Amino acid sequence: MRKPSDRLSATLAALADPTRRAILTRLAGGEADVGALARPFNMSLPAVSKHLKVLERSGLIARSRRAQWRPCRLQAKPLREVSDWVGDYRRFWEESFDRLDEYLGELQRGGKKHGSKR
Repeated sequence: MRKPSDRLSATLAALADPTRRAILTRLAGGEADVGALARPFNMSLPAVSKHLKVLERSGLIARSRRAQWRPCRLQAKPLREVSDWVGDYRRFWEESFDRLDEYLGELQRGGKKHGSKR
């Protein structure tokens, strides 16, 4: 199992907020500026900007400047690290469920392989 990196911690902290997750969902559809990202939320532009700064520091978004337009875009690479880390635990749970399934199958067949004295 891999040891979580500081980057992973920053990514998970950024993903902990539902507003930031909603912003990432919106950016998965393409670039958007702060005004467009703020529209669905009942919050000020400065509040949305704070969320964007957290996402940018974590590496989940990148911002650029095109004349007066300052688009944000999704950077998916940190999500890959999260997926890989969670994947280690997915394998653990799948193996646990497989063992449970085998045990339940033995019980249904009346087997006493695992020390059952019923």
